[in-house]
Amino acid sequence: MGPSALEVADIFRAHGPAWRLAQRSHLSLGQLKVMSAIEQCRTAALGGHVLRCTGCEHDQVSYNSCRNRHCPKCQANAAKLWLDERQAELLPVDYYHVVFTLPAPISAIAYYNKAVIYRLLFEVAAETLTTIAADTKHLGARIAATLVLHTWGSALTHHPHVHGIVPGGGLSPDGKRWVACKPGFFLPVRVLSRLFRRRFLEELRAAHACGQLQFFGEYAQLADASTFAKWLSPMGKCEWVVYAKRPFVGPAAVLAYLSRYTHRVAISNSRLISMDEAGVTFRWKDYRATGKTRHKTMTLEPEEFMRRFLLHVLPGGFHRIRHYGLIANNARKENLALVRELLHVAPVTTSDADPANTPSEVVRPTFICSHCGSPMVIIQTLIRQRAIRGPPQDHGVQ
Repeated sequence: MGPSALEVADIFRAHGPAWRLAQRSHLSLGQLKVMSAIEQCRTAALGGHVLRCTGCEHDQVSYNSCRNRHCPKCQANAAKLWLDERQAELLPVDYYHVVFTLPAPISAIAYYNKAVIYRLLFEVAAETLTTIAADTKHLGARIAATLVLHTWGSALTHHPHVHGIVPGGGLSPDGKRWVACKPGFFLPVRVLSRLFRRRFLEELRAAHACGQLQFFGEYAQLADASTFAKWLSPMGKCEWVVYAKRPFVGPAAVLAYLSRYTHRVAISNSRLISMDEAGVTFRWKDYRATGKTRHKTMTLEPEEFMRRFLLHVLPGGFHRIRHYGLIANNARKENLALVRELLHVAPVTTSDADPANTPSEVVRPTFICSHCGSPMVIIQTLIRQRAIRGPPQDHGVQ
């Protein structure tokens, strides 16, 4: 299969049924649902429409998307809608990119405790940012932060970390002025790392004491409190990776970054190269190497590729994009209005323009003909296939 045609869905369709049967006692319901959604995405199974071009009368069948958040084909539209909402929230200040990463041993137990440890990763990272920023020795202000969870490394290994987008400043404690950070510098990463490590370990010990953690296989002995405490002790002495990149160059760069990161899945179809008797080959980046040697290819057996992909299925209902501080959902509108006032920026409105002097927006048709570029209209709706929920009933017919 050629590099331009290969998709994750092709791998699941070709090898998923047999592997699903072999692993039926090891796959969660969530993983099975993701496999099924990706396999059926944009196929007759989900229904669709028959379209006809109003120009050349060309007919085309368009099948529905699965809209699963783990599907590589279904994230572009979701990302665009999300970005349209965020664009109105950007402030005319520098924005910084910060990353909080868990050590490998904790990442290992996180796989069996996703809901608990991913939640702690979000909460402790946000607490660390807001606490250090509020300290008068550093910024002395209330800040805003958008955090995005990623659970993968470039080779599809389990590597939980959160990316943060943070404006370079915040509101003074009395809410009467904007406090800008030093040019090119947000907060000291060493201080962030120390507090993040201490608070995360405290919360992890508390979660263990409350019986919120599960352990299996080689980690089963960690269910014992004393064994867990001994195992966790070295984590308080090793370095925890927290880093901040230089500020983005303008709001457009922030949006470009967000469009790449917020709705990303474990691997995009564009990174796939081939699927043949050797296995599934894809591009990956080795961050331990330098220069051009970072960019490599890897070939995995289809079963291993699927296993790694499904490592990153999130718990049901778990939000992987969260807002904190000034842009927390409960007071975002009021806080942003106050900040814009302090920065002497005109408030964002949709009614300032005079409709009499503003040309009406051209609404593009939903479907465009690939042959002549004319609008296409729906002439038939294809009903999705009914899912088989159980074996046929035996009515005693011989």
